[in-house]
Amino acid sequence: MLTKSKDQELFDSKVEVEELAMQLADMLGAALYFAGVKENRMQEAVEAYLNAIDEVFENEDIEKMGYEDIVRTIKYLQRNKGYLFRNI
Repeated sequence: MLTKSKDQELFDSKVEVEELAMQLADMLGAALYFAGVKENRMQEAVEAYLNAIDEVFENEDIEKMGYEDIVRTIKYLQRNKGYLFRNI
């Protein structure tokens, strides 16, 4: 049974997770921006990035993505979805 303080802790944890998710989304947007994504294509690029993860790593079993994996995925997008990017 949840007590009032445990219920509050659970609520606070959920809020913290949501805030962290928003920060990660912002960081992805910043990475894509500096990789050359056009500002008016940012939402499309974020969705393309998330889909590209499955394509890039389809034959690999990764538990955590390090920065090398993120760079690899962005380079994949630059090669395969060049219209999302400014001339680099």
